[in-house]
Amino acid sequence: MTVPLEPGDPAPSVAAEDQHGNPVELAFEQPTVLFFYPRDGTPGCTTEATQFEAERETYDEAGLATYGVSTDDVAAHAEFAERQGLEVTLLADPDGELAAAFDVPVENGRAARTTFVLADGEVHRVYRSVRPDGHARTVLGDLLDDGLAALDWDDAGSG
Repeated sequence: MTVPLEPGDPAPSVAAEDQHGNPVELAFEQPTVLFFYPRDGTPGCTTEATQFEAERETYDEAGLATYGVSTDDVAAHAEFAERQGLEVTLLADPDGELAAAFDVPVENGRAARTTFVLADGEVHRVYRSVRPDGHARTVLGDLLDDGLAALDWDDAGSG
């Protein structure tokens, strides 16, 4: 059984296409949240992605990059993003290469719901068996507590 990367492990350098078909290379120097989810359009995945979208401006203001990853292809991501009004970057991982780089288990073609916080080229936090509802806000709060993000909550304007 595959065990995801742990805090302190070096972050892998990875590349994938986003929902627009644009290549994205990630080096994880900037504090980054990378959330793996099983499949576009399912209820839990929609909840998780739309809540990250709802927090996107706050993440941006706090200096955090955010990416969603599933084993769906670019076309599926494009449709999902359009249908849900998502601007958060979704990375296509149809061959499971990103999941393998992070040692995220893939079962029946779907990545396990796992979130990584990466900074300074290494894994800072790992969330396993994520419950989608409220996760985006929890991660943001943890990063503020850890000092990886800076934000004046009074000016956040996010809800």
